[in-house]
Amino acid sequence: MSLTIRELFAAEAEAQIPALGTLLRHCVEDGASVGFVMPFPQQEAEAFWTNSVLPALRGGHRILWAGFAGEALVGTVQLDLAAMPNQRHRAEVSKMLVAPSHRRRGIARALMQALLARAAEEGRSLITLDTRSGDAAQPLYAACGFAVAGEIPGYALAPDGSPHSDPTTIMYRAS
Repeated sequence: MSLTIRELFAAEAEAQIPALGTLLRHCVEDGASVGFVMPFPQQEAEAFWTNSVLPALRGGHRILWAGFAGEALVGTVQLDLAAMPNQRHRAEVSKMLVAPSHRRRGIARALMQALLARAAEEGRSLITLDTRSGDAAQPLYAACGFAVAGEIPGYALAPDGSPHSDPTTIMYRAS
C-alpha cells in the first residue's frame, strides 16, 4: 500500500467533500464515537465538512490532513487552533478517522506525526484530545506521547444514540 499524507487546504477539501463524508459515515457506522449518532446519512456527513470544517479551514482556525492509499481517501485528522489570546500555546486534535477497511496499517500514526510536527511549527506546546475510554486509538495516543488527564463519565452518547457505557478519556501532550 502506497500511503500519502498531505494537508488539505479549503479548496481541495471542498472538492473532496463526497469522499470525506463517506469516510466519516463509514467510521460512525463502524462504531466510532466522533460526535454523531445513527442514523447518519451521507448528506449529514457531508454537511459536517461543508458547514463546520471548511469555514474553519478558510478562517485559519483549523488544519486538516488526509491520508491517501493511491487515490483513495482513507484517513483524516484535524488540528483545532485555540483562538483566545491566552490559549495560543495550545491546540486540540479532532476527528481522527481511518477507514475501517484500512485500519492497523500505520495510517493513524502517520497522520498524528504530521499533526504533531505542524503543531510544533505553530508554537503549540500543549495538545489535547478526547477519546472513548478503552478505544483502540487510546494506546496510539499514548505511544505518541499523550498522557491521561482524567475520565469523564457520560460525556458522549454512543453512535446508536444510547447513553455511552464507557467514559471519555481526556489526554494531553506537553512539549
